[in-house]
Amino acid sequence: MEITVKKRNNQRKGSLEVSDTVFGTDFREGLVHQVVNATLANRRAGTHAAKSRSQVAGGGRKPWRQKGTGRARAGTTRSPLWRGGGIIFGPEPRDHGQKVNKKMRRGAMRSLLSELTRREELTVVTNLGVEEGKTRELAKTLQALQAEDALVITPPEQPLVARAGRNLPRVDVQEVTHVGPLDLVRHERVVITESALRTLEERLS
Repeated sequence: MEITVKKRNNQRKGSLEVSDTVFGTDFREGLVHQVVNATLANRRAGTHAAKSRSQVAGGGRKPWRQKGTGRARAGTTRSPLWRGGGIIFGPEPRDHGQKVNKKMRRGAMRSLLSELTRREELTVVTNLGVEEGKTRELAKTLQALQAEDALVITPPEQPLVARAGRNLPRVDVQEVTHVGPLDLVRHERVVITESALRTLEERLS
């Protein structure tokens, strides 16, 4: 299949022959949902914790004698029923990670790229025109491409583009070697350079 290649001013430059395996597959919603959820789960620290009655400091002395006071019997002031006591079935530190193998991740990437291509939300450009690492340079290009809310995918080792996109609130710049399914679903459009597209195609073929 063919994908249109544009210049920085949004004018059509030509077309690019790409693999149907990467950019022409069916959209697998269940797979994409599973991989994105696993990515979010793997980012969780899992450090949430609360102390049970055995972990709360103090409470070793019986607050009053067993009988004769007219009050309910109590053995400790750290009971979960008391203010300052422990928590019943509170959260404990744990690992929220979910395993996602390489085949699932690549399948989700192919599915998302194909869907973006069908919706015409994937824009391929010859270059981004960021030569000095200035924010206004990248902003001008994205405005011309009608992609103010965008994921910008660049070839490896292009720090000037990353620096230019740092101050744009709805723009995320990622190297092609670091892009994952979660990155592709977070923005309205995906802008990728021609060379980065070839690298991505080679990785997913």
